[in-house]
Amino acid sequence: MFAPLRYAAFRYLAVGRLVNMLGNAVAPVALTFAVLDLTGSVRDVGLVVGARSLMNVAFVLFGGVVADRIPRRVVLVGSNVLGALTQGAVAALVLTGDATIPLLMALSAANGIVSALAQPASAALTPQTVPPELIQPASAVVRLGVNAGMIGGTALGGVLIAAVGPGWGLAVDAFTFVVAAVAFAGIRVTTATTRKVRTGIVADLREGWTEFASRSWVWVVVLGFMVLNASFVGGVYVLGAAVADETIGRSAWGLVLAAEATGLVIGGLIAMRIRVRRLLLLGVVCTIAETFLLLGLALKPTIPVLLTAALVVGIAIEQFAVAWETSMAQHIPSDKLARVYSYDMLGSFVAIPIGQVSVGPVAGMIGTRDTLLILAGLVAVAVVGMLASRDVRTLESVSPGRAEAEPADASVAPV
Repeated sequence: MFAPLRYAAFRYLAVGRLVNMLGNAVAPVALTFAVLDLTGSVRDVGLVVGARSLMNVAFVLFGGVVADRIPRRVVLVGSNVLGALTQGAVAALVLTGDATIPLLMALSAANGIVSALAQPASAALTPQTVPPELIQPASAVVRLGVNAGMIGGTALGGVLIAAVGPGWGLAVDAFTFVVAAVAFAGIRVTTATTRKVRTGIVADLREGWTEFASRSWVWVVVLGFMVLNASFVGGVYVLGAAVADETIGRSAWGLVLAAEATGLVIGGLIAMRIRVRRLLLLGVVCTIAETFLLLGLALKPTIPVLLTAALVVGIAIEQFAVAWETSMAQHIPSDKLARVYSYDMLGSFVAIPIGQVSVGPVAGMIGTRDTLLILAGLVAVAVVGMLASRDVRTLESVSPGRAEAEPADASVAPV
């Protein structure tokens, strides 16, 4: 299960990504309360947080190009150094009382750009750090660390804010960027095949799009997740809180969200052990579990039902996440992988804000229960749509001897 940890490059990558997620989980909690302390306006919170999200989406394709042009270790070290500087500046402004909303928006936007540069590089680096036969357990180990960092960071953020204030929480986030940069600097792998002819950014984007669009299993799943993510996030994280207020209470709702996070960790442990020929098919089938929590909120919002549904959702979604990362690493050429990931990230996440914004007005017109039922139906339609693709149903995990896209450092030795 933990064989990938025998490889030094992978250990550095796993630690760096865990620490990144730890800081990323602290930051939103700390920044939200810093803005509320400054102006008391929820609108201002939305402006500051939204500036980061907007820049993240706007620059993620550029991040994919950069990660396929420059050694990914260099991209990760550089982006984390810049992240430390931007978050350090935010922390200093908050701690000294000099923060203003325009300044916080500008720095949040800068941090969003930095994050957009790092995301494709970190996702595409895993297959360069382990042999082909260990890509699946390596993806599971990374996911396990990321989920543990998310859980720990959220808890740490709450503790820091209560104990020393949001400014110091942001300072801790800045420090995690420094630690992650040191970890990423330790990664030593053979870089992808050097491209002899340098092309422009537009040409690189076009090449990445061709790679993305030429594999129907890739774009079908991304389209499916546009619908699935918008429906699930809007239903659970927007309407779910409203349902909880009227039924199980806020404390119990916190337990439900914790159950989902626990399911992600359990799911990661399960994904390490699973060996099936059609891994992507299994992952896509598992995503139907997202309907369980939406239906539970709509039809029977009780603590036992919601806790069980949330736990199952976490376990199931982690099976898809590991299956997806493994399939991408095995079937996409290494020198184009970051750009394909950037199109994946753009398509999968661009609809989430639409879901978050639209569910409230819809629920106001037709009722929360009916809206949740519609969202569950949309998730089911998205899953069926993905399974309708023959390529999604038949894509097979690649054995080391016939790898379609070998890792750039296929001869890595354990250290």
